[in-house]
Amino acid sequence: MLVPVLTTARLTLRGFCESDLGDYAALQADPEVMRHLGAGARAGRTRTRDESWTDMALMLGQWALKGYGSFALEETASGRFVGRAGILHLPGWPEPELAFALVRSAWGQGFAEEACRAILPWAFSITGAERLVSSIKPGNLRSARLLARLGAVREGMGELKGEPCEVWVHEGLPRAVA
Repeated sequence: MLVPVLTTARLTLRGFCESDLGDYAALQADPEVMRHLGAGARAGRTRTRDESWTDMALMLGQWALKGYGSFALEETASGRFVGRAGILHLPGWPEPELAFALVRSAWGQGFAEEACRAILPWAFSITGAERLVSSIKPGNLRSARLLARLGAVREGMGELKGEPCEVWVHEGLPRAVA
């Protein structure tokens, strides 16, 4: 499956490629970035270059298996890798999840919101889901504020791979009743 390319005013959302490994490994090696990411044994833990390679392969594999997944985020003007965002739906996860992570140098510039605003309508269309969720660690105020700006509603506390999480819900367009 070819990963589609989405564009926004400042970003190109595209599939991961081998040349992204260095930048993606740097993102995953940053303890401040990873503090709020991951679940289970991987919760809050930085990743090695080899683990980052495996994670990239997993994201690309989900595209092949499900027809949707995570995009690499590239600042169009500079070509700089700024993070990832997309829809995860791994085995054992109850619903498709909008997830995102940015390199620290891209924080506070609106890139995550811009990417998510492009992804959400596309994701509802491609998945057929009536809702998507975002699971964030308690205390991740930055992500909570972003999710609220996107129109998501905090549903309450949940659990993902044994880790407590806040569950935020993105509602899709109402479906016609037959």
